[in-house]
Amino acid sequence: MAIPISYNIRNLKLRKGLTIMTALGIALTVTTVVFLMALLAGLRQAFVTSGDPLNVLVLRKGSNAELSGGFDASLFPTLKNLPGIAKDSHGEPLASGEWVVVIVLPRKDGTGEVNVTVRGMMPDGLELRPKVKLVPGQGRWFTPGQREVVVSESIHKRFANANVGDEIHFGKGPWKVVGIFDAGGSAYESEVWGDVNQMSSDFDRQGGFASAYLRATEAIAANTLKNAVSDDQRLKLDGMLETDYYAKQTSSGGPIKFIGYIVGFIMGIGSIFAAMNTMYAAVAYRSREIATLRVIGFSRPSILTSFVFESLVLSLLGGLVGIVLMLPFNGMTTGTSNQVTFSEVVFALRITPTVALSALVFALVMGFFGGLAPAWHAARQNILTALRG
Repeated sequence: MAIPISYNIRNLKLRKGLTIMTALGIALTVTTVVFLMALLAGLRQAFVTSGDPLNVLVLRKGSNAELSGGFDASLFPTLKNLPGIAKDSHGEPLASGEWVVVIVLPRKDGTGEVNVTVRGMMPDGLELRPKVKLVPGQGRWFTPGQREVVVSESIHKRFANANVGDEIHFGKGPWKVVGIFDAGGSAYESEVWGDVNQMSSDFDRQGGFASAYLRATEAIAANTLKNAVSDDQRLKLDGMLETDYYAKQTSSGGPIKFIGYIVGFIMGIGSIFAAMNTMYAAVAYRSREIATLRVIGFSRPSILTSFVFESLVLSLLGGLVGIVLMLPFNGMTTGTSNQVTFSEVVFALRITPTVALSALVFALVMGFFGGLAPAWHAARQNILTALRG
């Protein structure tokens, strides 16, 4: 015969102060775990949304990043005429040769300087990224052949001299900011875009490209095009889906994940002992009550289950409070160093359903282990000794 759930709820209400303190302790642990998981979820979201499944990225064979790539520009005509490439608005193959460099920009709040990615692209580079849009009322796209750049909305908000009409100094001189674009939370939110020929001239990289982007006509053609690039012995280049390239960059979250495991483990142990202390106090306070339950017919397994359930309810309450406390931070933007590009990547905290569910499971695990030993002690109590006490 099982002990009614109402019995456990009533006891948690009677020990209101202790219940609240323990739940808050668990909630603080959960908020830390949610924060770290939301960071990782936001970082993954930034990179996952960056790639387009129809885009094929071309790099020098053996290279795994645009910064370390580089191939002769004479190969580009061969690349853009491979079968399976879509046409641009002018009826030409939709392809873009690009350079990626890292510059240093001062923060708007004066707290220091940060590495920022600058991407030089051909006009088709804009068509290759249809999800990226100009912010209404915030200028225009750069003009090919001019020393003009467009900056992401995030760069505009966080760095100095990033308003339309301002000048950013890098390379061999000033570049005029002519527009601000919205990259929809993707990794492009951390970039500045300009003309590839002007960029290669400023950084003395004429006659080559760091990478090329090709637009396939359909998803199946994208895989075929990727293989065609890698297998063509004339090119000696590697092709990969743009989605795969950015998915690999989630390795930037490695340090966050490591810290999260360490902090979560330490705080979890503390919360387990807090829950254990609360449940041991409940057992000591209710020893006669427990003995009475045994006398009227409730078995030891029933008492064990009841006390573990009570601990789980306590931890679930703490988990829910912890998630609610973190909700105001959902969508908050922050940045971290990208280990592939050595520049800052901006992303938003994402408290996804998966993050919330994982946090609740974490809280329940703490509650289970925190309540197991006291529950076992309660179930093993000697009836006569407890009644005399």
